[in-house]
Amino acid sequence: MTAAPLLDRAEIATASRIVVKVGSSSLTNPDGRLDRARLRALVDVLATRREAGGQVVLVSSGAIAAAIGPLGLSARPRDLATQQAAASVGQGLLVAHYTKAFADRGLRVGQVLLTADDTVRRVHYRNAHRALNRLLDLGVVPVINENDAVATDEIRFGDNDRLAALVSHLVHADALILLTDVDALYTAAPSSPGARRISRVDGPRDLEGIDVSRRGSAVGTGGMVTKLESVAIATASGIPVVLTSAAQAARALAGEDVGTWFAATGRRKSIRLLWLAHAARVRGRLVLDEGAVRAVVERRTSLLPAGVTAVEGEFEAGDPVELVAPDGRVVGRGLVAFDADEVPALLGRSTHDLRKELGEGYDRELVHRDDLVLARRRPA
Repeated sequence: MTAAPLLDRAEIATASRIVVKVGSSSLTNPDGRLDRARLRALVDVLATRREAGGQVVLVSSGAIAAAIGPLGLSARPRDLATQQAAASVGQGLLVAHYTKAFADRGLRVGQVLLTADDTVRRVHYRNAHRALNRLLDLGVVPVINENDAVATDEIRFGDNDRLAALVSHLVHADALILLTDVDALYTAAPSSPGARRISRVDGPRDLEGIDVSRRGSAVGTGGMVTKLESVAIATASGIPVVLTSAAQAARALAGEDVGTWFAATGRRKSIRLLWLAHAARVRGRLVLDEGAVRAVVERRTSLLPAGVTAVEGEFEAGDPVELVAPDGRVVGRGLVAFDADEVPALLGRSTHDLRKELGEGYDRELVHRDDLVLARRRPA
């Protein structure tokens, strides 16, 4: 299934495939316990959409929050080991509630635990794509969560927001709905005098001057910053986003003017480049001279050894590395063609000289242009 190009808000009502992400704060009471009434209300909205013929993929946080009460914890744990233990206990509880609520509407669910890398690494992507498509073809509602029980740093950064955007790309969704504890993006904190709802965002320039640094709830891990990071991933890949509250989910799915609509700004990218831009963990850095920066950024050429002045980190051929300007500014990321210990001997030298002295195979690019993504430029 191919995502509909440049979908507009009203077309959400008839879109074939939607990814919905719900945060912990939208599923729990203020004391951190899972609120079954909130969960069931969301399920009713999604079941209605499914019964109307639309396909729904649910990315749900809440595993750790669901375990706070049963484990006798006073609040969300701060240490990683307890977070992982709580996720292990809570995930089963969370999916059990989803299974029961959807079953009451005659629908089945399938649990899928992923990490961001699972959605985009080439060796994992095809299997995840095939499994999710088959679940949808069978009429099942996939319930996806990050694999918190074995995650490391992801568990601490509200990564389900980013995961939802990557899942949207993976399943070729027509749109992504982000449900959070605020009903929209505002020009300032919603409680501030004069704060106004931002109904539509057509690109990064529309966000200039908007303060999104405020913290999210005590139960969840992601704030508005992580929401907007996920929006950037989705919209740059041709997938529009609606950001609103769980209470507005039905109206959002009906294409009504609620929350904030983020229009798609790009076209679908290859999964390799999406991974490289948003999910890859860089293993090192290549420092470019000014000429190489201009060639890579302005002319979109491959990176040759002659334009590199220094190498940092330990990496192997095929690993992602940052491309850095002389002033330390990151200008892009790429998949390097040589191991780190091979690169110093190549620096500053032409491919002609390398071929003459070292033989064929050493005269290729350090980073081929097909394996390179440029850093997003900040609005002027």
